[in-house]
Amino acid sequence: MGQGVACQSHADRLPAHPAAPLLNFGGYRPLVSELSAVYLPEATVGRLLGSWQPDVPALLLVAVLGGLYGWGVVRVRRRGGAWPAARLAAFVVLGLGAIVVATMSGLAVYDHELFWPAAVQNVGLDLLAPLGLALGDPLRLAVEALPERSAGRVRRVLTGRPVRLLTFPLVSTVLVLATELAVYFTPYFATALRVGWLHELMYLHLLAAGCLFVLPVLTREQALPAWCTHPVRAALVFLDGVVDALPGLVVMTHGTLIAGAWYLHHAPPWSPDVHHDQQLGGGAMLGISELVALPFLLVVLAQWVRAERARTGVLDRRLDGELAPAVAQGAAELVRPWWETEGGEVAERVRRQARGD
Repeated sequence: MGQGVACQSHADRLPAHPAAPLLNFGGYRPLVSELSAVYLPEATVGRLLGSWQPDVPALLLVAVLGGLYGWGVVRVRRRGGAWPAARLAAFVVLGLGAIVVATMSGLAVYDHELFWPAAVQNVGLDLLAPLGLALGDPLRLAVEALPERSAGRVRRVLTGRPVRLLTFPLVSTVLVLATELAVYFTPYFATALRVGWLHELMYLHLLAAGCLFVLPVLTREQALPAWCTHPVRAALVFLDGVVDALPGLVVMTHGTLIAGAWYLHHAPPWSPDVHHDQQLGGGAMLGISELVALPFLLVVLAQWVRAERARTGVLDRRLDGELAPAVAQGAAELVRPWWETEGGEVAERVRRQARGD
């Protein structure tokens, strides 16, 4: 979420002109006029993997989310409960990890020079990070970790009208699509490149919009309307995957440059053509959205299967309880001597009558 200088030597920056001096920025991102004098080194795979920059707002967010989640896990286990390690790993590695990579890795280092790293950042915060956070099921963890009264408040909030409206499946899908389109097809993104606090707000906006759809679908809490059964959820996730692919497709094929004035002015000599850079960004958005949609759908289908197995198990136990007396009576009939059964008694009376007894 920050715009600090990459954790690499400023001597690695390439001058725009052989006579242009290499500037020491002293830890802040310079103005447009200053940036025109120097460029970052070419974005190779090694530099993208090895370049990192600190981001205080992102670090605070990750620390708060991770601390609260860890506290909840410890509290549940101290009470004698169990919390799956897979959920903890998904929340930390996929959820919080995606936030860290998007805001502090080489993507953040190069997002002001190239469009495609910014596009990957945004789709990671909008799709990948929410999926990881939701797989950790923080809503159920909060309910299990908090005292009974506080857990009741959490459930009341989840079932309250404002939250139900925002997380209503079709509403949340429209909010995600509207957020992505607003970022790229309004002055929002271009302004965020110039204004640091708005850039931070845009990151938070993307993350929150993604969570509004994913968290209610994957949580084990009843956060969705009763009609939103597992088959309906699977259909909604499939629809959401189609909707999430639209922004990438539009960006990739859009003839007008997104934040074109900025990227034309700041394009390094080694960068691809600005139009080609935008096509790369749109293709990355499209590919990542489809890659995220598949495991998301598979998780929902797995939940559906588990729910059906649990329902079948409940029905089997209920039937066993209802049929047990009849089965026991039938077994008793089988072990009785034949002459003590109804048919045996009738046959005995007939024989007695034939003998004249």
